[in-house]
Amino acid sequence: MAFEPPRRLVRALGETAPEGDDWLEKLPGLAREAVDRRELTVERVQLPGGRSSLVVLVRTADGTPAVLKLAPSRARPESERVALAHWGGLGAVQLLEPVSEGTEGVLLLERLHPEVSVRTLPEAKALLEAAGTLRRLWVDPPEDHVFETVAERTGRQAKAMRAGADAAPEVAPLVDAALSAREDLLDSPPEHRLLHGTFRQSKVLSGDRMPWLAVGPDPVVGEHAFDLARLVRDRVEDLIAQPSGATTTRRRVRRLAESLEVDRERLRGWTLFRAVESGVRARRVGRERDAELLLEFATWL
Repeated sequence: MAFEPPRRLVRALGETAPEGDDWLEKLPGLAREAVDRRELTVERVQLPGGRSSLVVLVRTADGTPAVLKLAPSRARPESERVALAHWGGLGAVQLLEPVSEGTEGVLLLERLHPEVSVRTLPEAKALLEAAGTLRRLWVDPPEDHVFETVAERTGRQAKAMRAGADAAPEVAPLVDAALSAREDLLDSPPEHRLLHGTFRQSKVLSGDRMPWLAVGPDPVVGEHAFDLARLVRDRVEDLIAQPSGATTTRRRVRRLAESLEVDRERLRGWTLFRAVESGVRARRVGRERDAELLLEFATWL
């Protein structure tokens, strides 16, 4: 079988690829090697797929349905492996293969139902189920962990945001507000827990072992509000289209903060930072429509 990367993956990785990166060119060969090493039977490449990895639906030698995921090192697949192992299937997809020779950049996972995510539910139900899943992931990190912290990750992002504001002065006030919020939030974080890192409705899939399980973490250690912030802006295109979008957003912040016992102002601050960061990044790579939506959303916070 040919392991051609989906167009969505090619486009997304092309936006972030460092000069000289040839992972996409090597990907078909890497996929064949991973399949042969594990004696897997390939069903199909999942489409449209993700933005940072190739996902292949497979069966193991004993016929068990599974997922083979291949990702470049810059997507931090080894960090994902450690987090999934630490969660042990509680709230997240189950890792089927421990670290061993030939596993770098390759994850073998339990098969969920990729066509059924929490996002397919009515909005109120979707937020409730997503929040319940996220709560199960918030555990103490492993001792001597090597996960990136919220301070470290947002520090890298802050540098790119400043550069974006220099290139587009019209976004400078929003960037200033987001960076100021970050400084205040990092001054006294209320907890340091293992977080999903990139949580949203589409990252919660239907499963057989449990009704809903999270996939695709980019784990980070920090406070709960940082993880919850991305969920606030889910379905942002629908929010922008509503005459009451700003009011709905503020209500969502309040409800999510109350349901997960997170400080409302801390959630608002991290939602602002993450929306502006995503908007500036979208503008930098030419996704102007996404940038407009995200930056308008940020003005409501």
